[in-house]
Amino acid sequence: MRCSICADETEEDEDSRARNSLAQEFGDGPVYTHNWAVHIEGGAPIAEDLAERHGFIYLGEIMPDYYNFRHNHVAKRSAEHSYHMHETLSQEPMVKWLEQQVAKRRVKRDKQFNDPKWPRMWYLRRGVNLDMNVMHAWEKGFTGKGVVVSILDDGIEKDHPDLKRNYDPEASYDVNSMDPDPQPRYDYSNENRHGTRCAGEVAAEAGNGICSVGVAYNASIGGVRMLDGDVTDAVEASSLGRNPQHIDIYSASWGPDDDGKTVDGPAALARKAFADGISKGRQGRGSIFVWASGNGGRSGDSCSCDGYTNSIYTLSISSATEHGYIPWYSEACSSTLASTYSSGSGNERQIVTTDLRKSCTELHTGTSASAPLAAGIIALALQANPSLTWRDMQHIVVMTARPANLKAEDWITNGMGRRVSHHFGFGLMDASAMVDKALNWTNVPEQHVCKLYSLPASKGILINGKVEVMLESDGCLGDYNNAVRYLEHVEAIVTLEASRRGEIEMFLTSPHGTRSTLLAKRSRDSSHDGFNNWAFMTTHNWGELSTGTWKLEVHNGLASSELKTWSLNLYGTATRPQEGSQHTHYNPEQEKCPSYEYWLNDFCYSRCPDGFYPANVSTSDNATSNSTSLLAVCLSCPEFCNSCNASSCLSCNNGYVLSNTSTCIVGHSSFEGHEHGLDTNDHRLVFVVIAVSVCFAALSLFILIFGILQVKDGECLRRKQHYIRASVKEDDSLDRMVIPNKDAINGLSAEMVAQRQGLLEDSDSANEFSADITDIETTKVVKVPKC
Repeated sequence: MRCSICADETEEDEDSRARNSLAQEFGDGPVYTHNWAVHIEGGAPIAEDLAERHGFIYLGEIMPDYYNFRHNHVAKRSAEHSYHMHETLSQEPMVKWLEQQVAKRRVKRDKQFNDPKWPRMWYLRRGVNLDMNVMHAWEKGFTGKGVVVSILDDGIEKDHPDLKRNYDPEASYDVNSMDPDPQPRYDYSNENRHGTRCAGEVAAEAGNGICSVGVAYNASIGGVRMLDGDVTDAVEASSLGRNPQHIDIYSASWGPDDDGKTVDGPAALARKAFADGISKGRQGRGSIFVWASGNGGRSGDSCSCDGYTNSIYTLSISSATEHGYIPWYSEACSSTLASTYSSGSGNERQIVTTDLRKSCTELHTGTSASAPLAAGIIALALQANPSLTWRDMQHIVVMTARPANLKAEDWITNGMGRRVSHHFGFGLMDASAMVDKALNWTNVPEQHVCKLYSLPASKGILINGKVEVMLESDGCLGDYNNAVRYLEHVEAIVTLEASRRGEIEMFLTSPHGTRSTLLAKRSRDSSHDGFNNWAFMTTHNWGELSTGTWKLEVHNGLASSELKTWSLNLYGTATRPQEGSQHTHYNPEQEKCPSYEYWLNDFCYSRCPDGFYPANVSTSDNATSNSTSLLAVCLSCPEFCNSCNASSCLSCNNGYVLSNTSTCIVGHSSFEGHEHGLDTNDHRLVFVVIAVSVCFAALSLFILIFGILQVKDGECLRRKQHYIRASVKEDDSLDRMVIPNKDAINGLSAEMVAQRQGLLEDSDSANEFSADITDIETTKVVKVPKC
């Protein structure tokens, strides 16, 4: 039997060989394909006509008004861009945009181990509050019926006996071969088994005596075959936008290389597909995109450098091991929303699911296995309430995820009292709690975005140094269309230059003090490309208030770097999202805040602002009853107090100090004893008088010192001149040096001549002596004492 460490090393060696093979094929530069994405107005007939007239083959529609062209006179893969092939096509008035497609490296996020098999489906029937409560959701009658899930991967075995009953051809397509059949390509290594394994986790049929049971075993399951070939922007967009009025949930367990040095994300068409999906999909309620957070943990990778998991449009899912630990392959980042179970070390069980060639496996692993489990749980909640929007679903996940039993050292409590971790997000998904929330849910208010921009000032960062920059936020509350009071996602848009990108760390601290790690060091990332308007996203401020000071910290290791620009995108709502109620804000006469919040001016706060203190006040339960209850509120502090309790000030505003009686008094000794201080005009007068007095004293001192120095220098000058003249008349027997007469000097100053011949040992005397040299033909110079 192999030890677990050995098994892990074997798998990494296989991964390394696969990446090396890809590197040999792709190299460092882009690899251009013989396909073009073309935006054409006028419909498919016009697109077909243009393709034929310009020597292209029309391959079909990518999404409305975007078409896929191929040119057979261009190499299938090339390092060279074929500009000349589309030059004439680009001149057509109906062509609004076109781009030769680039083959992108995308890797499947699963890991394989040759460990002994363990009892099946442990993660669905653990009990004792350790599982994801899927069985409880089933007991309530929710099995995914009526919900459609599509697996974006290398195809699914649609005739697998555990999948064929739930297979949905309308949720399926082969983008690689451009036909309706998503059947995977078979080879000796069963390379294309990934999609079939993911599909079984979601919707393997229950009660048929075959293989496993899917989390949503009555959901419809489809597959889009898109990873078994060149993955271009057009391929991704076509997959993400496939039949969005029919497919509810898209599950993706792939992304850019998890090698610890790649920074990559969706390109133009894929970004448009995401935006169209959340705004138009599911009849305007928004497509739900579930994404595996990545398997680059052993390579020191960060999912903050993956533009798919880092997107506000995706529900990013990480993994927890059977015993609640962080898996060795897990990537930590602030964009992860929640976790489900997957594989861990050699003595921890893995995931059971369908496998290629109509078989079954108990060895599905990695975050690849976690994302489909999350998609199945989301299908249960969507069956409970089909009216949920894509944002409703994210809110429900945040509110119901359970941190308990998940072991990480970075758990913190954010400003809304919610526990959150960079490894596990808000915790383990809870299917039963999610369907309960969904049943009584009221759609969240409209999403707004408040954009805050810093001043364009570059800041260099020393080796092993850091910079801290601030942005003040008013939440755009004065702008109705952009006002954000309650936060959902937060993006820091950063442009930064670095001689070694992997040496950079970034942290964002909210006005509530919640500190998110936007970027951790990546030892394998030696790129000097830095970041260009890269959006680092955090979910850790979910539910917090947006107003106050935001702080960005950029730490630099053994490299030179410069922060060029940064800005913030604050996503959220102007009014407080409140499930199960039509109220858009809290009113003390109608209802109370949650147990961890305080009421102030029709809103609930996780902690009282400066100048207020928390208290409980009595309030009548209704107008006709004498019964009362306690309401948690924020009450105003006494005048000039910055913080206080119910009986006294604890700290004072600027310009005031805390007196012995715990009140705030003006901070100047002349006014001690005046407990209420001065008004604004009195303060200004005091400061003016003090400033004028200080300036007058400084000026007087300067004049005095200057006068003393002038008198001293004049006396010194007179003494030197007298000494020199007296010495010239003295006896020649004295030890003196002789300087040539005036005619020999040839215009040089007496000082220069004297210094060059070593005649003056005290250069201070040369300037004084030079005035006398014109009156004598030969002058003898002696040492002149200093003053």
